[in-house]
Amino acid sequence: MSDLQQQVQTLIDGLVESGSENGVQVAVYRRGESVVEAVAGVADPRTGQAVTPRTLFYSASTGKAMASTVAHILVDRGVFGYETPLVEVWPEFGTHGKDTATLRHVLTHSAGVPAVPAGTTVEQLCDWDGMCQVIAEAEPWWVPGQRVGYHAATFGYLIGEFVRRATGKRISQVLAEEVGGPLGITDELYFGVPEPELGRVAWLEADPVGQAAFASLPAEFPLFKAAPRTLVPTAEYGNRTDILTSDIPFQGTLTARGIARMYAALLDEVDGVRLVSADRLREISTLATAGYNDEMTAGPSTWALGYSVGRPGTSAPQEDPTMFGMVGIGGSAAFADTATGVSIAVTKNRFNPIEMNVVEQVSSLVAKAFS
Repeated sequence: MSDLQQQVQTLIDGLVESGSENGVQVAVYRRGESVVEAVAGVADPRTGQAVTPRTLFYSASTGKAMASTVAHILVDRGVFGYETPLVEVWPEFGTHGKDTATLRHVLTHSAGVPAVPAGTTVEQLCDWDGMCQVIAEAEPWWVPGQRVGYHAATFGYLIGEFVRRATGKRISQVLAEEVGGPLGITDELYFGVPEPELGRVAWLEADPVGQAAFASLPAEFPLFKAAPRTLVPTAEYGNRTDILTSDIPFQGTLTARGIARMYAALLDEVDGVRLVSADRLREISTLATAGYNDEMTAGPSTWALGYSVGRPGTSAPQEDPTMFGMVGIGGSAAFADTATGVSIAVTKNRFNPIEMNVVEQVSSLVAKAFS
């Protein structure tokens, strides 16, 4: 067992033993090779079922990176380009002046449709055609490309429908064919979990302190402009069968091993598979929205092409400009570093919407190991 494997295992065992976490997975790859695969705790506190490397965790927006990766693979294949207007394959989207919106605008969260209607229900989120129609008919909040604002929910439908119209396949099928299959992780990366696999999904429990702090945020908090508070993921939301089984590509249910392996194959070859070219990697991982403030988060905009730049939870883009990835509300995250060739993923089922404690501690251990 490597020193880093032992250090990570000791860390997450301690977090579980202290009661601060229920179940945790950590995976780390370096230059195409797995260097850490650690699990601890219980997947389901109600039954005591243990976490294994194959346990699936609802990981919220961590899954957005899977949708972005699918888009980049298809660009590399010449199916479409970053400057392709959405209306080229999705004519209905062009209402109210949105005909200038391109795939690049979607990936940089600048397409101008960051919000779903205030009355949207969870059940409506699970209706693919209905949500795509609502988004196609929406009036933009700004001219595409002129401002940036986190498209929390709409991001997944925009990319997913663009992919479906361009390829004739649902984005979940393309994910399986172009990412999961080649990397041997088809059953570890899901937008919608097949019903026979639901028994592998960890049960989420709310962290009471984190949940209370998040609940205290004022109604005028910018993020709540993009989606009603009832649609912001919680433990209860992430345990819903309809959420888990529906194709909703602004979120994902996955293993740490699966998503870390995906990032590893963006950086380097993994068992002979590289998902995008080296030139493509440089383009997709570079900060693309410098100088913009994010309209939905009220902070600096940190977007590359579909990923956030910087160490999740701990840095601004200028401090760690070679890191790119996505965090998920609740405490999960996955990201990669083009400088070191390292990819890291953390999944957990004690749902805390305001802190990234496990991610930060794992990141610190990895940084020391490969500094």
